[in-house]
Order: sequence, then C-alpha cells, then structure tokens
Amino acid sequence: MTERTGTSSRLLTLLSLLQARRDWPGATLAERLDVTPRTVRRDVDRLRELGYPVQAFKGPDGGYRLGAGSELPPLLFDDDQAVALALALQLAATSGAGIGEAAARALTTVRQVMPARLRHRVDAVQVTPLARSATPDVDPAVLVALTAAVRAHEVLRFDHTTPDRSAAAPPAADRSSAATRGQDPAPPRRVEPHHLVARDGRWYLLAWDLDRGDWRTFRADRLVPRIPTGPRFTPRQVPGGDVATFVDSVFKGSTSGSGSWPCTGTVELALPAADVTPFAHDGVVEPLGPERCRLTLGAWSWVGVAAAVARYDADVLTASPPELARAFAVLSGRFAAAAASSTGG
Repeated sequence: MTERTGTSSRLLTLLSLLQARRDWPGATLAERLDVTPRTVRRDVDRLRELGYPVQAFKGPDGGYRLGAGSELPPLLFDDDQAVALALALQLAATSGAGIGEAAARALTTVRQVMPARLRHRVDAVQVTPLARSATPDVDPAVLVALTAAVRAHEVLRFDHTTPDRSAAAPPAADRSSAATRGQDPAPPRRVEPHHLVARDGRWYLLAWDLDRGDWRTFRADRLVPRIPTGPRFTPRQVPGGDVATFVDSVFKGSTSGSGSWPCTGTVELALPAADVTPFAHDGVVEPLGPERCRLTLGAWSWVGVAAAVARYDADVLTASPPELARAFAVLSGRFAAAAASSTGG
C-alpha cells in the first residue's frame, strides 16, 4: 500500500475522523487514510505527543477513540478552517446568543496556540459585525437547556415572558377562573421540543404544543425553562419535511409548510425593472420595456401586498387577482381619509 499523503495533512484527517465518531477500528482508519496499520499507530503516537488524549481499545476490532482531555492541546487547522473559525467567532457577537465576550476570549485563546503562519492569516480576517439594536440576547444557559431537551426528546415545561422579562399574564377570563380555583394564574407551557433555529439575529424553539395540539415557534429570549424536563417522546415530522421551509412559512403567516406567502399578486409598474429589482426581496421582476416591468410578490394579506407595491411610488398599470385590486381600493380610501383629516378638508 502506498502512503501517498503527507504527514501533516494525514494527521489533520486522522484527528477529524476521531472527532466524527466515538470508536474507530484500526483497520478501518488505515483504509480511510490509505496507509498501513503501522502508520496509523505512529500517527496516533504523534497526536498523543501533541497533547491529544487518543485511547486504544482491545478486541477483535481493536482501534482508537479520542478521549476527553483536561487541557487544550495544540490545535491543528488547515488554512480554510482557520479563516472559518476566525469569522465564526467574530460574528458570534451578532448571533443573539449572548456570547460575544466569550467568543472574543475564545478567539484570543485559539489564536495563541496556532502556528505563526495561521495566526497571521487569522489576524488578517477582521470584520465589523453590526448587531440589531432591538434584538435582545438570549441567555446561553437557556440555549443549553433547550438544546438538551431537543437532543434527549424530552417534554419541556417553560414560562413564557414578556419583553421586560416579567411572566406573561393569561387572558382576564383565565386569570379569574384560576384565582377561583386557587391555582397558578400562569401555568407553564408544555411542548415537545424539536428544533432550535436562528433567524435574523433571533433564536426560536420549534415545538409541538401539547396543550394546543399544533406546531408553535417560541422566541428563546422569552422562555424560562423549568427543571426537570418531562417524559421522553417520539419526534414528529415537521410539516413538509423540511425545517427551514416550514419555519419560513410560519413567519410568512402560512401553515402550508411550502414556504410561500398566503397572498401572492402580480402588478405591472411604470418603472424600469432595474429600479424595482434591488427592493423586490423574494419577489420576481420581469422587464416589459424600458419604462415598464411586471412584479410578482407576496405578503401575509392582500392589503399587505398592495402596501408593498405602493412603496415604489410608481403608477400601477394592471393588478391581479381581483383581491389585490380590492385591496388597492381599501388603501385608497384609508389614505384619502388620512389626507383629508391632516389638511382639515
């Protein structure tokens, strides 16, 4: 067998394999690395010399596993991994996870144990992440609790809070009936947690609400998990089978799981396509001439579609379907009344 890979590159590959799963038979590692079992043993010894706690196990398929070390050993990164790590840790400040300071310290720690060549490359990757001022950070302990419940498939109980972190009060009818029974006026929500997702700087828990019998998304910064968690459950399939598409549908006001808007309309605008395209977002723009284009876009309501078209400050030449035309009439009446009241007419 020809040992055709360089030692440094092979060590990186070996380390990646050991991190990918718990146990690796020696023969399997040799096959994956295209080397002899003797070379695998030598490479394992090199990793141990670098501080990686590689353990050997015996048996018919004796092999190796990467144990948990008490100290951070020298890190082995290739150039692309180093750049990716530097970018990820710098962008962590805008992740909404409340780990900006910890990420900065982690980047400093990792940088110190890198070879000079990679350290210089990491230092060259400088970005200025801009956080959304109105987006609250999530307590990292909450994210850990949520991901632990998702991973263990255990029912999660939590209190839902308002933006000022005070417990959210139930409707008046619920408060009065609960007070009559002498119960907690705000019982905890009970859900089957399925996914923790990040969207536009916010973290959300996608879960099956046991009390409402439906899928729900909850902002993680407004959750206060209760310990301990509940019994284990069998995970359900997200409608449509794709988490990203389903969550996108939810934020568009649709429950179809298709990722489409509930209302989609088409208009012809007296504007060049080049003037419309930069602001169309997920809309579709078709040029019809030097000063005319067709725009197809969606929103959570027909009035929402009409309002989105109105922002282009251009003549609307045609509009379909009829529901969109009626929405323009509704907005026209509202805007006319607002203009009249503002001018005293």
